Amino acid sequence: MRNKMRTTATGIAVASGIFLLIVLLGASNGIIHTLEQNSEGLSLDAVHIYPGFTSKPFNGIKEGRRIELDDRDINMPKKRFKENVTEVTATVEQSGLTASVGKQHLSVTLTGVYPQQKEIDGSKLARGRFINDLDLQQNRKVVVIDNNQEEHLFGPNVNGIGRIININNSAFTVVGVRQRDFAFSSSNFLAPFTTVKIIYSKGNNFGELTLKSKGLDTEQKNNKFEEDYRKAMGEMHQFDSKDESAIWMWNSAENNSAMNTAKSTLHTAFWILGLLTLLSGVVGVSNIMLISVKERTHEFGIRKALGARPLSIISMVIFESIIITTIFGYIGMLFGVGFCEWMDSSVGGYTMDIGVFQQKLFMDPTVDLGTCIEATIVMIVSGALAGFFPAQRAAKVKPIEALHG
Repeated sequence: MRNKMRTTATGIAVASGIFLLIVLLGASNGIIHTLEQNSEGLSLDAVHIYPGFTSKPFNGIKEGRRIELDDRDINMPKKRFKENVTEVTATVEQSGLTASVGKQHLSVTLTGVYPQQKEIDGSKLARGRFINDLDLQQNRKVVVIDNNQEEHLFGPNVNGIGRIININNSAFTVVGVRQRDFAFSSSNFLAPFTTVKIIYSKGNNFGELTLKSKGLDTEQKNNKFEEDYRKAMGEMHQFDSKDESAIWMWNSAENNSAMNTAKSTLHTAFWILGLLTLLSGVVGVSNIMLISVKERTHEFGIRKALGARPLSIISMVIFESIIITTIFGYIGMLFGVGFCEWMDSSVGGYTMDIGVFQQKLFMDPTVDLGTCIEATIVMIVSGALAGFFPAQRAAKVKPIEALHG
């Protein structure tokens, strides 16, 4: 109270530190929420396999041979890897097609899928249904499109369910409309796997195989599974199992683990940066408390001469330090929360659209109650630490020397 200007200036440093800590944590939450939002609904236990070209000779066969996936690859995992594979699905594509409704035209790729594809790619239906088993069994000419394609072909505010789309002179009925918010702006129409194979004479080959896995909860188990699976594929398709370019494998479980690690690292990094910023304010508080102790040496001497114990002197100085840190820290925290709310209302959920790609960015860059409680604890602990060394110095003041001075 006797040094209001000095105390206020130091308190502003504390407030700035807490302000930046809250803003940094809000920004990290915005990035983390974006990652979580964009992966929502995706299957995190899927292994995707794609055909490739051999880069090594094998049993007298030269490198450069195309490895095609075929119907054998659908049945093999169920037999040889039944302990780790629960479902097997495949996709086949026909590109360069034109979808038309009246005078409206759209260039598309028709992708043949199994019903399980909905869970694997995280498709969200706005209306209708997805491809089902009966569609596959009866080779039905039905398609699932997305809401942008529906609006382009049928016009705004028109329900496309049950309507007919001509795809290169073949009539397909729309049975479902996907909601496309955060994914790639794909031009693919989804149709039954068997229908696409028959209409476009694909034979036994297809473009992608997806395995729904279980029990692969560690990096070691995933690596062992991939090694064994490559061996099985190598035996069936006659290529070296160590030739990684023969088939391409993408294990989403490994990517999910890496994403979780990245989120944790990001959150920790922002905490560290915020705490380092706060440290400058804490050092300032410690310095003014040291000055205060030196100025009040006479006062402490009188207190000790009247019977004050060292613990009471220490607690008094630490309490004063906590009061300064907490008051100004709370003000800084309020400004930080307000700034995060402003970020959320102004740039939160911004959609980046570059034509072929749409992406939601900076989702909900705010802090929750738990973070505010953690920040409050940090403020109190910081205040106690800031006052600890000055308090020790105050406790060592000798009454005779203090009164003599």
